[in-house]
Amino acid sequence: MSFDLPVVHNPSNTVLQARLQTLIDNKTKPLASLGRLEALAVQIGVALGTESPVLEEPQLIVFAGDHGLTRQGVSAYPSDVTWQMVENFLAGGAAVSVLARQHGLSLSVVDCGVQHDFTARNGLYIRKIGYGTANSFEGPAMSIPQCGQAMNNGMELLRSLPGNVLLLGEMGIGNTSAASLLMARFTGRDIAECTGAGTGLNAEAVQRKASTLREVLHRHENAESPMEILAAMGGFEIATMVGAVLQAASERRVVVVDGFIATAAVLVAHAMCPNVLAYCIFAHQSGEQGHRNMLKYLNAQPLLDLGMRLGEGSGAALAWPLLVSACALLRDMASFDSASVSRADLSTSTTSAKASLE
Repeated sequence: MSFDLPVVHNPSNTVLQARLQTLIDNKTKPLASLGRLEALAVQIGVALGTESPVLEEPQLIVFAGDHGLTRQGVSAYPSDVTWQMVENFLAGGAAVSVLARQHGLSLSVVDCGVQHDFTARNGLYIRKIGYGTANSFEGPAMSIPQCGQAMNNGMELLRSLPGNVLLLGEMGIGNTSAASLLMARFTGRDIAECTGAGTGLNAEAVQRKASTLREVLHRHENAESPMEILAAMGGFEIATMVGAVLQAASERRVVVVDGFIATAAVLVAHAMCPNVLAYCIFAHQSGEQGHRNMLKYLNAQPLLDLGMRLGEGSGAALAWPLLVSACALLRDMASFDSASVSRADLSTSTTSAKASLE
């Protein structure tokens, strides 16, 4: 099967970036007083290529798939939970469903390889490669053609959807193990540093999980290219997510990255095309062990740190209003000139206000 990576251009534009920085610096506020929101506004403006960024028709997509590796006892939950949670997403009862409704986000679910047959309905895309991956403890999780097809599915799906923002979500019992394996291989960290509780394993079970994953890494030590590594140890939903990230970046869409598994997909996409990072905004730092170091490897600074490790895209949905606010401030906040406010007056009033509070 033929597979071509989409072309992802580096959006770096020193003239635009300087102009955006000047615009945010000249708003009616003390310099840099909006903190991270200012850098966020500049990043979004550069990614979208405009001084007046507007986030349009955001697509929150949950990529779902099962993992043969669960047969090695790496999860506290059975694989049936994957399809049951997909039904919960579609029925509107999951955490991400609630958050998507609250923030007006379009929520879709993609069956990338769930061990279940779903009835067709709105909001569900069937892009099934198989009924779960093979067991990576025994052999490659998927073949190279399967991996390429999953990535193509993600690219094709993104091309069919409107808007200029992709929010990543995922569901798949066993996918923290796949993410840990990918992290260990791409970052060079020991698997014990990359392995966490997942769905709720105790300390002893986490040690057993890490031992199992160490054997998987050893079995696939000859996988060399990013595609080979992804096929050997990844998941159908992760591979589909990789394709979606690459396509989104090639279309200059902003990509809002959720937690550990979504970041692992970006890790793979980055290995294939480093320019994707310019389009990625990392929503939060997960409570899953390893996520902090994965973010550090990517030189990514998350917006939130709430100790969450739910997945689903819940962190991306929670961070969404910050992106909206950053763009609104850049577009709509008055400048010193337009508001006829002098910097000296603002400095004096700020100092006076501070003194009165003290």
